Amino acid sequence: MSMKIDPRTVQQMLQLQLYEQTNIFSSVSPYAVGRPASTFAGLLEEIVGLETVTEPDPAPKSSGSGLVGQAVPHPSLSKPTTYDPLIHEAALKYGVDAALIKAVIHAESSFNPTAQSHAGAKGLMQLMDGTAKALGVADSMDPEQNINGGTRYLAALLAKYNGQEAVALAAYNAGPGRVDRLGIATERDLRAHFDRLPAETRNYITKVLDLKETYKV
Repeated sequence: MSMKIDPRTVQQMLQLQLYEQTNIFSSVSPYAVGRPASTFAGLLEEIVGLETVTEPDPAPKSSGSGLVGQAVPHPSLSKPTTYDPLIHEAALKYGVDAALIKAVIHAESSFNPTAQSHAGAKGLMQLMDGTAKALGVADSMDPEQNINGGTRYLAALLAKYNGQEAVALAAYNAGPGRVDRLGIATERDLRAHFDRLPAETRNYITKVLDLKETYKV
């Protein structure tokens, strides 16, 4: 009897293998082309204080953990999007889970490449102009540049916070400077200081983590 293997499973296995073999601080640089790997901290130093502000969405119900709630329903979650090839390319390039990138795009812009917030965040992953410039993104409305730059930034935050997704998401939404000033460096810190984060950021973390789990299905 033959057994079919879901292509997504194969892709995730390859992505995990690449991630394990890749040193994010050297061969896969999370900052602009030409920036030496030894200045990894320089990227975040340039961005500290530049808040990536998004428009607030209705808060999903919390499970009580303060981080992960019930899955956010969406009619198209099971369907591929126009940007899946770009998402998977960026995922492999920077060692970031494709489901996480997709969840961030969903929460940030609902897959609208021309989305712009009142604060000036632009494109699919809602990059502020200062953040985009630091990441080497010339046109935030260009889907390929935006996804590449946003994923590069997300990879840098994941590296900064030792792969702790919830903390990296807090920094992506509220800015790494604000997260650091609150003394949040681990998920334990995040739970302890969760109520000190803006309501938008608390809702954002919950929503993105929920969406990530849904997109992994």
